[in-house]
Amino acid sequence: MSTHKSSHATEPVSPLRQHMIDDMNMRRLNPKTQSDYLRCVKRFSDFFEHSPHKATAEDLRQYQLHLVSSGVKSPAINAVITALRFLFTVTLDHPEIVKKLCPIHEPRRLPDILSPEEVARTIDATYAFKYKAMFSVAYGTGLRAKEICHLRIDNVDSANVILHVEQGKGSKDRQAMLSFPLLTILRRWWCIARKQGLIREGGWLFPGQNPVNPVSERQLNRVCHAAASLAGIHKRVSMHTFRHSFATHLLDQGVDIRVIQVLLGHQDLRTTARYSRVATRILRDTTSPLDTLQLTLNKS
Repeated sequence: MSTHKSSHATEPVSPLRQHMIDDMNMRRLNPKTQSDYLRCVKRFSDFFEHSPHKATAEDLRQYQLHLVSSGVKSPAINAVITALRFLFTVTLDHPEIVKKLCPIHEPRRLPDILSPEEVARTIDATYAFKYKAMFSVAYGTGLRAKEICHLRIDNVDSANVILHVEQGKGSKDRQAMLSFPLLTILRRWWCIARKQGLIREGGWLFPGQNPVNPVSERQLNRVCHAAASLAGIHKRVSMHTFRHSFATHLLDQGVDIRVIQVLLGHQDLRTTARYSRVATRILRDTTSPLDTLQLTLNKS
């Protein structure tokens, strides 16, 4: 991709760096992933003050020890390991170098879920109708923040009452549900945006300050945090919380988990199954084996 070459046009690009960029381009890694990989490799190189191609397996082991002792969080360390594995396995063709790197297991925490009443409060607390509409899409469809930001006008298929998601996670197209109440909200937003001159033919459904670009994920999450605070919600709330709540509430309504898997765009059913651990109605409606016992409890 030319984006990386142009962004580093003011500084010389070493042959190794260019080789890695070419390898990433060949595999069509997205620009953010490429930027993250290059940043991780540069920090590794700066730490040892020599080119990465001179590194040994022990160097990588010592670098991970340094990251751990410096208090770097587990997800960040694992991101570094992924970048270095790409460099040494793909670009340098020395997979044995990374054998001493040890990915850190991260305990999976249950996602924070908003109740339907808390979802309504958060949406109502939003100051601009554009963000009310975006939050409504998040909760009404389960789309990821990036997928919402990159929706175009033409992705709203009112005839078939579906949303077309182009190049979602994993660079895959898919379709999302579109209820009539959500369609009504989107039509109202379209009328507002047209009057303000924000929406262009075939353009972004949710444009940023410059209509040429979509609203950024960072801005969307910033508004989300502010709305949750105004709504008096003390849970950890992000745009992904709407997605978690969407899946959990569907499960509570008795929707088949395989249907929810399709709606969320999950490849692995196990990823979707984690929502069964926070679906409260399922827990309430399930009969415990203890309930079938005839116990005598009047004796101490």
